Amino acid sequence: VQLVESGGGLVRAGGSLRLSCAVSGRTFVRYLGWFRQAPGKEREFVAAIRWDSGHTYYADSVKGRFTISRDNAKNTGYLQMNSLKPDDTAVYYCAADRTIIYSYIQNPTQYDYWGQGTQVTVSS
Repeated sequence: VQLVESGGGLVRAGGSLRLSCAVSGRTFVRYLGWFRQAPGKEREFVAAIRWDSGHTYYADSVKGRFTISRDNAKNTGYLQMNSLKPDDTAVYYCAADRTIIYSYIQNPTQYDYWGQGTQVTVSS
């Protein structure tokens, strides 16, 4: 499974960005997740989606502002980010796994496949 992210950039506080994660190779995945890592901080869970059902899960810090989705026909996942804050500044990574179970979807060590990351910078 290969993952390629796109869509990062520089935006002012209150603005929006949409990240994309194209999935190729063995395209069946059970969960697609988004994580982020700010300088000097650990990688943290942002959101996840169960690929077959579309069920979604969010970190409390982004609930109500971010929306995760997927397009089965395009084998692509998305993270729509609205009302961005300077604290959202980080490198964002998409991750996927073919066997992960729900209890572990917030744990980055449980994902086998990762994209290269895309920088999101929110200015105040």
